[in-house]
Amino acid sequence: MKFRIAIVEDEAPARSLILNFLKDISDVEVVGIFENGFEGLKGVNDLKPDLLFLDIKMPKLNGFEMLELLDYMPFVIFTTAYDQYAVKAFEQNAIDYLLKPFTKQRLEAALDRYRERNSSKKSGTSMKQFSGGIIQGGEFIQRIAVKNGSKIKLIYVEDILYFEAQDDYVMIYTSGEKHLKQLTMKYLAMHLPPDQFVSVHRSYIVRIGAIEQIELYQKDSFIIKLKNGQTIPISKAGYSRLKNVLGF
Repeated sequence: MKFRIAIVEDEAPARSLILNFLKDISDVEVVGIFENGFEGLKGVNDLKPDLLFLDIKMPKLNGFEMLELLDYMPFVIFTTAYDQYAVKAFEQNAIDYLLKPFTKQRLEAALDRYRERNSSKKSGTSMKQFSGGIIQGGEFIQRIAVKNGSKIKLIYVEDILYFEAQDDYVMIYTSGEKHLKQLTMKYLAMHLPPDQFVSVHRSYIVRIGAIEQIELYQKDSFIIKLKNGQTIPISKAGYSRLKNVLGF
């Protein structure tokens, strides 16, 4: 039985190369070819391929961001010219990671890894959930992709006022908007720019530039007042972090 493959790749020569390598392999069928992450998101959800060849660095919506938003999760082989994403790729339980330019033999080895994994009866949906927050152009998050119905929005960190924990999700607050995203506060605390954000409470991370003032609430208890008028509680540990960051 043939397994079904989709390709999401923004460079025409790379798409042609993968197709050329796959054309003589008897147990594969290419069911979809997409030129960007937006097309790939819809195509993968509709077609539900067994395996996805996915470029990482694409404009508008990159590979990791696309995976965060998928409703259906196939097995994934990443393809990219940038080796700094290798660790992130394997953290997400990818089948393989092909560094461009790669040979047909290297692609066939990746397919063998997929066949091995597939023969163990693990479905694509058993893959580790992609943890969100693409790290690009440096070690810290620059933007977060969120989905609202059929619409996708990229929120840049400089537009975020604060994050609030809500069970297994995080509410992201911007000026006049809020967006629910499956993320953890621990992940955000580790990957947000530390010169821009501070964890002030186990349930709140605040952008430093959004702080208007710190007010005494009760004896030895403080709150933050943001520039938009919102108030945020501060824990003792959060107050200590604020003192270090703001230097008071």
